[in-house]
Amino acid sequence: MESDSEDTYFGYELGPIRPPSEAYSLLIRITRNCHWNRCGFCPVYKNATFSTRSISHITRDIDLISSYVEKLQAAGSLEQFFEERSDFDLIDSAAYRSAVLWHNHGMKTVFLQDADSLVIPASDIIEILIHLRKRFPSIERITTYARSSTVAKISDDDMRTMGDAGLNRIHIGMESGSDNVLKMVRKGVSKDVHIRGGIKVLQAGIELSEYVMPGLGGVKYSEEHAIETADALNQINPDFIRLRQLAIPESVPLHTEMREGRFKKLTDLETIRELRLFIENLEGINSRIVSDHVLNILPDIEGQLPDDKDRLISIIDSFLEMDLEKQLLYQLGQRMGVFRSLKDLEDSSKIAKVQVVFDKYRVTSENIDNLTSELMKRFI
Repeated sequence: MESDSEDTYFGYELGPIRPPSEAYSLLIRITRNCHWNRCGFCPVYKNATFSTRSISHITRDIDLISSYVEKLQAAGSLEQFFEERSDFDLIDSAAYRSAVLWHNHGMKTVFLQDADSLVIPASDIIEILIHLRKRFPSIERITTYARSSTVAKISDDDMRTMGDAGLNRIHIGMESGSDNVLKMVRKGVSKDVHIRGGIKVLQAGIELSEYVMPGLGGVKYSEEHAIETADALNQINPDFIRLRQLAIPESVPLHTEMREGRFKKLTDLETIRELRLFIENLEGINSRIVSDHVLNILPDIEGQLPDDKDRLISIIDSFLEMDLEKQLLYQLGQRMGVFRSLKDLEDSSKIAKVQVVFDKYRVTSENIDNLTSELMKRFI
């Protein structure tokens, strides 16, 4: 595991991704890239070297943001801030932009980057959390990504101490609860480890978001993927179940397997049927299902279990019961970014926009998935 030397600080750093729910959070980079980096579906960190940042560099990032926030607050406005800055050329532009965005959105939330921040020693995480809280007493939530395998190795005492120090929520990419699917996509973790890791987070009093990837099992494992993933979540009972429909860019290993016929991707219609089976098998939990990613074909699938379970299934059934042309029109419109909900099928102006493209490409059940796959590449 590579680590920075103490004397090579290059300024405030930003990692490449964060959850949609952290759009207005201050981003603090703890590690660079992903130490596992073998998942067959993930394009984010390929060809990138994993390393950890020194604690002194991380705290310097925090102090730098703090200094800009203090100046912004003292100036009262961005215009005044610029007028009073005689040493503007010395400003770290990435830190300044982050400070302005965060300041303008209330400075309530922080997200620790990159793919698995908790892989560094627990004592280091705790030191970072304490420093954040000291510099910014207004913080209400600090969150991070972590792998189940990493969390499972952390002691219960350390996990509780991290929670006490201010770590409020952990995002874990479960993707699937099927051991066959996890092995196929080289996730590097088992269903049992997913369960143990998730339970450990909750027992420490930290909120847990588990990410699920509809379609990841392909045609071969679709039913198993839905049922086994639901079973794992039933044993964990996370606070949030976040849906991320599978997309396969050309840069990932799964694309090669698909091209060579070893992986058969589900159509959108098949994915929706799989999603129904998944939700149908969620039992005895009070998780909130969230569909907050542009890749999801049915953004309407959001609700609180168990109360909203029947409503969510009825939404899926309403789509499955539509006539074929209406289904195709919705699929195209949703991937174009025109439709954000099934209710948009009642908006004549939106339908007219989609209909032009629908007619131009003579959309049928045979070509819809090729068309929408091309449209999805914009969002990967």
